[in-house]
Amino acid sequence: MISHRIYLETTMFNFPFVDDAPQYRADTRKLFDEIKAGKFEPYTSEYVVQELNNTKEGKRKNDMIQLLTDCGAIILQQGEEIERLAAIYVAEGIIPPAYETDALHIAAATVNRLDFIVSLNFQHIVKQKTIEETEIINYRVGYKKIGIYIPAEVISYDENP
Repeated sequence: MISHRIYLETTMFNFPFVDDAPQYRADTRKLFDEIKAGKFEPYTSEYVVQELNNTKEGKRKNDMIQLLTDCGAIILQQGEEIERLAAIYVAEGIIPPAYETDALHIAAATVNRLDFIVSLNFQHIVKQKTIEETEIINYRVGYKKIGIYIPAEVISYDENP
């Protein structure tokens, strides 16, 4: 079995606990089940850890941090190359300056040569413009394309309903 090296963006740790998006919740939970089964090698970053730690709601914060611990994700360190690439994404207008952390997520996965990002951030990450324009920049500065997917696009579905 191929084990893909995936970057879990911050939304992946939130959606298993939401009540208002049952399909996203189910798909995200299935993703974590597949991580535990060895289908994916999970990575995340210090940027995600910071965002989780900034969560105001205590129980949700604890649940998300516990999920991070339980899934065994390797935490990528912040770095100059990541920040440089993220700054290019922002300077080129792919990610708005106010949402620089979203650029840092994409850059962290790219610089660390992961297979793809899994996210439910439709505003700045899982977006056709972002996917196309980060690919162009990545090639220009010497990196490969980074896949950006929602959980439903990467999880397996049972053949028998």
